Amino acid sequence: MDLEQIKQELVAFVDARRDDFIHVSEELFHNPETGLNEVRSAALLADRLEAEGFRVARGVAGLPTAFRADSGEKGPTVGIIAEMDALPGLGHACGHNVIAAAALGAAIALRRVLPADAARLVVLGTPAEEIGVGKVEMIRHGIFDDVEFAMMVHPSSRRYVIKHYLGLAKIRFVFLGKPAHAAAYPEEGINALDGVIQAFNAVNALRQQLRQDVRVHGIIPEGGVAPNIIPERASAFFYVRADDMAELERVRERVIACARGAATATGCRLEIEEDPRVMAPLKVNYRFSDLYAEQLAYLGLELSESRPDRNKGSSDIGNVSQIMPTIHPHVPIGEGINIHSDAFARATVSAQGKAAVVEGATALALTAAELIARPELREEILCEFRR
Repeated sequence: MDLEQIKQELVAFVDARRDDFIHVSEELFHNPETGLNEVRSAALLADRLEAEGFRVARGVAGLPTAFRADSGEKGPTVGIIAEMDALPGLGHACGHNVIAAAALGAAIALRRVLPADAARLVVLGTPAEEIGVGKVEMIRHGIFDDVEFAMMVHPSSRRYVIKHYLGLAKIRFVFLGKPAHAAAYPEEGINALDGVIQAFNAVNALRQQLRQDVRVHGIIPEGGVAPNIIPERASAFFYVRADDMAELERVRERVIACARGAATATGCRLEIEEDPRVMAPLKVNYRFSDLYAEQLAYLGLELSESRPDRNKGSSDIGNVSQIMPTIHPHVPIGEGINIHSDAFARATVSAQGKAAVVEGATALALTAAELIARPELREEILCEFRR
């Protein structure tokens, strides 16, 4: 079977099964589960893959909702990533239902159409992307070790192939003071909330001296219990982001210095809690990205005009991209709709959202087929990655 025939059969297969894959997206949408709680979502995906002949390992990397599904014994190993977690209070406002359904569709199409000995297909069910846990832990536990190439799609307001992502570090500061009656004996107290407020003021002053790509933003999870009690305990939770790991580390140290200075100024004791799971920036592989773009052209789909360095967020897909060639293209679900909103969640099951599932599944399958059939192309992609 030649490559062109394989590609035609992949397109036809996904189109014939489109209602099945769209149904999976809708099931996830109507039953959203937040990070590390994706019990029903993971079971739905894993059961479907198992029914299609994949060998499924559940609860991998010490994460009950993470899974790995394998098909094939030899050949290049292509990993297709299925995110599945939802956002608290917003459901699938980041479109992970579309991501998972497209990954499922691509994997099943490849298993049904490709010769059995053509490649090793791996579907990686990665939970808790929104809190930066799933892929980081799966990498740490070796679940990605034998995967050579990784791919996934993400819904968006536009269709594009390359988008830059920032590295992200998470830091919690707990300020500990001394309670006292705020009116009768204020001189006896040490105000932990003052420490938090001073830390925010110091970070606000720091922003003037930060690079344009750097982002520092935080919240106050704890600020006291009553206005007439000087707060004994208050906390702040900050995200620090930057284009590269060196700058991320430099800014992280400066933010910690802001908190330490605030603790000294207010007389508080400071506890610092840093999440070791740092999200890395996305390492773009241009040849791999071009390959996906070629499949869009094959399908008659036009790319949107969009700068890859605008509106940057963070994702643990960046950690995957640091260890293997990775693509993370975007499929359109509705123009002018921003992620992490009710409108975005609703758009994932609109007519355009359903079309995005089919587009993502088809384009991923075609990209994988080209990758598997052309060893010289794999070498080009790997050479770029090594550079």
